[in-house]
Amino acid sequence: MTLRPANLSPLFASVASLPGVGVGTSLFLSQLEIQRVLDLLWHLPSGILSRQYLPHLSLSEPGQTVTLQVFIKDVQQKNPRAKGPQQVRLICVDAKGIPLHLVYFRLSSQQLEQIVALGETLLVSGKLERFQGVFQMVHPDHVGRVGDEAKWAGTEALYPLTKGLTHRRVQGLVKKALERATPLPEWISKEVLGRYGWAPWHEAVLKVHAPQTEAHLSPSDPCRTRLAYDELFAHQLSLLLMRRTQQEKPGRCLISQDPSLHDRFLGLLPFTCTWDQTRAMADIKAAMESDRAMVRLLQGDVGSGKTVVAFASLLQAVGAGAQGALMVPTEVLARQHAKTLLPWAAALGLKGACLTGSDKAKDRRWIYEGLKDGSLSFIIGTHALIQDEVVFKDLGLVIIDEQHRFGVEQRLKLVQKGKSADVLSMTATPIPRTLMLASYGDLTSSTLREKPAEREPIETSLISLERLDEVMDRIKSALVQGHKIYWVCPLIDESEALDLAAAEARFSALKERAGDASVGLVHGRMSALDRDAVMERFRAGEISLLVATTVIEVGVDVQDATLMIIEHAERFGLSQLHQLRGRVGRGHKRGMCLLLYAKDLSYTGRGRLEVMKKSQDGFEIAQKDLHLRGGGELAGARQSGLPHFRLANPLLMMDLLELAHDEAASLLTSDPTLESDAGKRARVLLHLFLKIQATRYLSAA
Repeated sequence: MTLRPANLSPLFASVASLPGVGVGTSLFLSQLEIQRVLDLLWHLPSGILSRQYLPHLSLSEPGQTVTLQVFIKDVQQKNPRAKGPQQVRLICVDAKGIPLHLVYFRLSSQQLEQIVALGETLLVSGKLERFQGVFQMVHPDHVGRVGDEAKWAGTEALYPLTKGLTHRRVQGLVKKALERATPLPEWISKEVLGRYGWAPWHEAVLKVHAPQTEAHLSPSDPCRTRLAYDELFAHQLSLLLMRRTQQEKPGRCLISQDPSLHDRFLGLLPFTCTWDQTRAMADIKAAMESDRAMVRLLQGDVGSGKTVVAFASLLQAVGAGAQGALMVPTEVLARQHAKTLLPWAAALGLKGACLTGSDKAKDRRWIYEGLKDGSLSFIIGTHALIQDEVVFKDLGLVIIDEQHRFGVEQRLKLVQKGKSADVLSMTATPIPRTLMLASYGDLTSSTLREKPAEREPIETSLISLERLDEVMDRIKSALVQGHKIYWVCPLIDESEALDLAAAEARFSALKERAGDASVGLVHGRMSALDRDAVMERFRAGEISLLVATTVIEVGVDVQDATLMIIEHAERFGLSQLHQLRGRVGRGHKRGMCLLLYAKDLSYTGRGRLEVMKKSQDGFEIAQKDLHLRGGGELAGARQSGLPHFRLANPLLMMDLLELAHDEAASLLTSDPTLESDAGKRARVLLHLFLKIQATRYLSAA
């Protein structure tokens, strides 16, 4: 790829390069994801302000933003002799003698002198308030001479703010950023521009920061739509570039020299594989045997049997004389997989191992040696697999479970330990088509929807929180009957601290009622090692009741857990509820799930929870979640690793997303290396949205 075009360089300068932006302001701006000058262009207005000129205050109401002429009668300083900024109150009246106080909480002596130097008659503009029966204007937006009103006329853009920033400050910074933006070569085809009537990029950027009506703030505004399309087009183009480059790489042609391995493995299973599993195994086998490197996604509903498909894929690599690696996000999941996969391997005469961050040096040593000399056919592990000490004799297949939990660099580092290694990513979160396209482009995937025939549906009940005491009282008898129970505490305003407080309070209350049973607690502020230790005690039966925030890992398999209680279920996304429900009923005992809801639950909220009661299909639930809640709140979107967009909401812009995908595919079909005039213009777009570096990660899926 080419170097960044020179006319983009001013936009990629640090925001600290703008006049008056010091360390403090830079820190405040970073809270709004503004670090480069370019980020100010993507920080779109969220409101507008029209300044109305009034001849006198009798025509106004508190809360209005007005411009009017006033006369200074007195200047009151809280401590005139104090050094530094201080509180100042300018006592003024309007043309009818109605009082107006201009209040400054921190005004320097120099700033006060500048105001007084304007004369006794001022023109002021700002938001009116009423305090103790008197109109006041706290920190007026503008103070000037009569005749300045023309400068302040019209509408102003209002921006999302954070502590330490004002609208005037952000407006000024955006203005400076816009001065650095210049017209760019057009990367959108003439046909698409004409169809939607979109303005050129530079004109669109200027217009979105100068809204005149509320309609200009809508996502459907043509200028906003055009910029959203630019972001989606850049994203789809980068995904397709990576995918096609990967597909053009020569594959390993991993053809098993021992076809009986697969059949012998299936013979070990105490059940018959579903049609979905059989088809997925066949598709993955064909992809691994091809002369092109495999990059594939395996997505499956809760309990659909992804582990069986993953192990069959490992056997394909091992049968071809290569090694395999399965990387998972937590030690609990690593040891859980090891408990299942290592006995299967031993029964087939193969040797595998499990490697985590907490393993002792002597245990690691033999694993390192086994991977290097090839005596270990496969490895299961956490981030520990990407350490430099881990060297494979011949890594042929990398499987990444819950792949969105790993950074691109981490995935790449493991894949690069092999020579043209095939990559299979797995997710337990069913992904609707919209999320699939936005997250992965046209990535080839296999989907498991069927459940094993012996897997019984989980009985789901909706219970009002008015019956909370009754539910808690029945916990003791459930524990006596041998139930192993999860109690999930509610999300509270996205605050981890409040979530923890709620979990600790519930933990204490349940401990009092649990009798002799052991109660455990896991939450997001625990270290991974401590959390894994509690989960292991729960799995081993040392803990019978586990109180948790939403850190219960996707995929955690406690076979004898039978009861899931979710408090304030209405605060969770449906996909998240489905994942939590899937933690029980995984063994021979039937699972139950109680969804506790607030007594004032709305009709719509009740309808959402009824979906959980009626359906066990994660894909159906994910689609309904997407429809009911939209993209901004969809828990499943976050769980499935949906990329972060600044200008576009792909979940609400499906038509635009599909157009971007089709246009990107068309461009790369005619110009795979982006060397044509249209391709070079598209390169500018990739630079603009920081997608150029994506080409470094072609193998990381």
